Parts: sequence; C-alpha cells; structure tokens
Amino acid sequence: MRLTKREIEVLSLIAQGCSSKEAADALYVSKRTVDFHLANIYDKLQVNNRVQAFRAATRLGLIPFEPTFGMMRGEA
Repeated sequence: MRLTKREIEVLSLIAQGCSSKEAADALYVSKRTVDFHLANIYDKLQVNNRVQAFRAATRLGLIPFEPTFGMMRGEA
C-alpha cells in the first residue's frame, strides 16, 4: 500500500483539522478533487472516515503524529 504525494498532502491537511474545502483552497484544487483523494486514501488504508485514516497513516508512518496540529489553527 502506497499513498501518492498528493494523497499525503491531503491527509496531512485533514489531520491538521482542515475541512475538504479548506484543504482544496490550500492546494488550489476543487473540493471534489480533495474528496476524490480522500476516497482513494480510505480505500488504500481500508478505513471509513478521517479519524481512522489519520490513525492508520500515523501508525504506518505515512504522516507524523504531532499533538500540536489543532493548535496550528488557533484551537486550544
């Protein structure tokens, strides 16, 4: 199982708490494109939602686990 560079970018933004629309804006693509990447991520990781995708990706070492992700968006 291997995620593309773009799938990792999408997953990293989602892990930071971005919505699909926010991730799309950050990547200069449509929300539909982000949702397409998320569907591919879910399929590759055999998960059903964002939380499961994040957990699987960090467990597999695909994205780093950084407890400060939420704080980057001004959340405490």
